[in-house]
This record gives sequence, C-alpha cells and structure tokens, in this order.
Amino acid sequence: MNTRRLRTLPRLAFATPASLVYLALVAAAAAFLAWDQIFVSTHEDASFSGVYLIALASPTFFLFLSAGETLLQAGAEVPGWFFYTALVLSVLIQSTVIGALQQRLRRSHGGPRRQRPQGA
Repeated sequence: MNTRRLRTLPRLAFATPASLVYLALVAAAAAFLAWDQIFVSTHEDASFSGVYLIALASPTFFLFLSAGETLLQAGAEVPGWFFYTALVLSVLIQSTVIGALQQRLRRSHGGPRRQRPQGA
C-alpha cells in the first residue's frame, strides 16, 4: 500500500460527517453502557444495556465472533479480550466504510463544486 492510501483510511474513518455521526452514536451507546454498569447495575435488566452497542457494531462484530469461535475450540467461550478487540475493530471498519460510501456518493452526485473566477 502506498502512503497516500494509508493517510486516506483514517481520514475516511474519522473525518467525514457520516462517520463522525456513527462514531458519536457508538460513543453514546458506550457511555450509556458504562453509566448503567457503574451506577444502575442493581436492576434485573442491567445486562441488556450492551445491546445498543452490539447492534451498532453488527454485522462485522458477529463475523469476528464467529471467526473467534472457529479458531478457538467449538463451543468454548470467547475470551473477554477477543470480545472487546472484535468490538473496536468492527466499529473502526464500519466507520471507514461509512466514510468511503459518503465520499463516493458525494463524488457521484457532483458534490460541492469549486467556483472558478471569470476568465480562468
């Protein structure tokens, strides 16, 4: 890979408006999960607070989990470090894909055009 492409991937993941909205939703779901686990975890539905975060990270999250179960022994529980690594990688991959889709749509629909001065 050339260096230009390596610089483009973080820009797609963190600098496009659509990927920033997605990352903000993920951060809000993670904050809700942390709040629920720290302050409100005494109620019976405390374990369901992570559903929002997992829903935002799917479908790639489930692909990583199924690959982890395949690499580990079938039926074995996935370790916590693998679960969190799969979650972070899924969010980063999906943020990059969302940024790339927004950039592609902007280019295909013309996007904002630069104004040329008269006579140039």
